[in-house]
Amino acid sequence: MRENMTWVSEFILMGLTSDKNIQAGLFVLFGVTYLLTLLGNGLIVLLIALDPRLHLPMYFFLCHLSVVDICYTSSGVPQMLAHFLMEKKTISFALCGTQLLFALTLGGTEFLLLAAMAYDRSVAVCNPLRYTVVMNPRLCMGLAGVSWFVGVVNSAVETAVTMCLPTCGHNVLNHVACETLTLVRLACVDITLNQVVILASSVVVLMIPCSLVSLSYAHIVAAIMKIHSTQGRRKAFETCASHLTVVSMSYGMALFTYLQPASTASAEQDKVVVIFYALVTPMMNPLIYSLRNKDVKAAFRRVLMKNIESKN
Repeated sequence: MRENMTWVSEFILMGLTSDKNIQAGLFVLFGVTYLLTLLGNGLIVLLIALDPRLHLPMYFFLCHLSVVDICYTSSGVPQMLAHFLMEKKTISFALCGTQLLFALTLGGTEFLLLAAMAYDRSVAVCNPLRYTVVMNPRLCMGLAGVSWFVGVVNSAVETAVTMCLPTCGHNVLNHVACETLTLVRLACVDITLNQVVILASSVVVLMIPCSLVSLSYAHIVAAIMKIHSTQGRRKAFETCASHLTVVSMSYGMALFTYLQPASTASAEQDKVVVIFYALVTPMMNPLIYSLRNKDVKAAFRRVLMKNIESKN
């Protein structure tokens, strides 16, 4: 029995479909979406770096979020695009582990950053006169640093216990990328430890940040209800609208995935979740923040006009 507990050198990914025409269409769709994601998030980072008026706590976290989105989508989408053009969709054991490490790190970091941004919005609405004092550079850097640190540590632990599982020669993954639950399903040994780690991970990077976001918005709602004028309430809500939209998308899909009964989960649903986080969310985030944010749109106009004037 011990001799059969082997690790494979590569995995075969079944992908979304075996139909070559559909694969060609998906290659174009995913390729365009990927380019838009890089362009949108890259533009957000560039605007925040170039415009001093955006050197505020809110945009500091937004810059980190855009960097996470660029890295997250780049950790899996190029491989998906390549596999649409390949007959045999394989990924080496080492590359699979690396992909899993980056995906878990960036996914966890994003959830934690959204919680930090919720706290930032809470201070802005509930205590506007002390906003710059409370959300000082040291605190902002500390919150961002903790988000990245927890994301890395959580990912390292989960990746280690996942990739150490022997598969007894089984190497076919019914997925578009290396994903924890799909890899665990191939294991030919007891997976109790993995189930505990996955549960602990979901608590650390999902449930706790989600609870903090809910608490922050409870304070925000309470503060808004105390504002007597309709215009004042609208203005207070507008400061949170973009973040609330992104939070609803990110946490909504994650909670739906983790809280549903295990018996109803399917490989196809897992693929949809991965594609949602790899393509849809990273592309939508800069659109949501730019379309709803007057400061970002004004910064874009200033940078554009400055560039035109410099050429003239």
